[in-house]
Amino acid sequence: MKKVIHIVGARPNFMKVAPIHRAISARTSLQQLVIHTGQHYDAKMSDVFFADLGLPPPEIHLGIGSGSHAEQTAKMMVEMEKVFLKEKPDLVSVVGDVNSTIAAALVTSKLAIPLSHVEAGLRSFERHQPEEINRVVTDRLSDLLLTPSRDADANLLKEGIDPKHIHLVGNVMIDSLLSSKEKADQLPTLKTLGLTPKGYVVATLHRPSNVDNPKLLAGLLGVLMDVAKQLPVVFPVHPRTRKMISEQGLGPQLEQTPGLKLVDPMGYLEFLSVTSQAKLVMTDSGGLQEETTALNVPCLTMREQTERPITVEVGSNEVVGTDPARIREAATRVLAGDFKKGRVPELWDGRTGERIADLYARFLGVETKRAFG
Repeated sequence: MKKVIHIVGARPNFMKVAPIHRAISARTSLQQLVIHTGQHYDAKMSDVFFADLGLPPPEIHLGIGSGSHAEQTAKMMVEMEKVFLKEKPDLVSVVGDVNSTIAAALVTSKLAIPLSHVEAGLRSFERHQPEEINRVVTDRLSDLLLTPSRDADANLLKEGIDPKHIHLVGNVMIDSLLSSKEKADQLPTLKTLGLTPKGYVVATLHRPSNVDNPKLLAGLLGVLMDVAKQLPVVFPVHPRTRKMISEQGLGPQLEQTPGLKLVDPMGYLEFLSVTSQAKLVMTDSGGLQEETTALNVPCLTMREQTERPITVEVGSNEVVGTDPARIREAATRVLAGDFKKGRVPELWDGRTGERIADLYARFLGVETKRAFG
């Protein structure tokens, strides 16, 4: 039996792998294994997502944990090589742009194992970002490049990638969103937090470029405190961000700000129940740019560039940079009702996992149980 190994490591990976795993189980006879590298090892950032998304517990857990980019990636490579040599997969499937992704790409290339990159072709064109390096190198080493949008196709073609390896499949994260929204809407999260639909803002900050810079972090947090004077702000605090807030001594000021609700990281369904009913989302997350576009919720991206320009071109996302004055002005404008209403991009239809399952079956010479329609 042909075998596919899925690599997960960080929170966004789980939402992308779950629909693929589910579709392969329903449509093919392929054997599947999930390897969790342990890049995100906090239960609130990891374990709860498997339950929320209906993804089976990983068959193999590498338990890598934290470390510098070099340390983390190297440890993953050593352990992945052992697993790949033992399991002999016919295809390794990676998603996104985290260290787990690039580690698997490097190991499969050395072992001559076919590699599929889901979410290929995204580019921020900021080479100082570790995620951008991960994207570029993974795409160079992949046999199948599965793109979420046509701009990603264009990026790959400009880089000289053979068109026969590029496949526009849509956005698999939207599969998880659409299949989970009804269940998320039934949760009492808003009532528990004392919120009303469209009566609050959701904010997230986690990218090293934002949170590891003390001056920049202080400025962004200052904006959130100002916005909280207009509407309550729900701020699930990423472990990395909480650590930096503590080191900078900013915790007491934030906790004493009326309207600013600092909460622990949420599970997938719980967080979806909050984001889907927000008046505004303020974030530096790539995934949230996509989710808010699908939900048609205004999003302000607190970064200088985005690797997901489709969310700006056709969606409800606006890139506002990291200047506090500019972000503050944009937030005030959106809260006053002045924001663009986007539309859902092509193939963000909840069936990307099915398209990927069919593609993997064809690539491996396996028949699907039912034709895709």
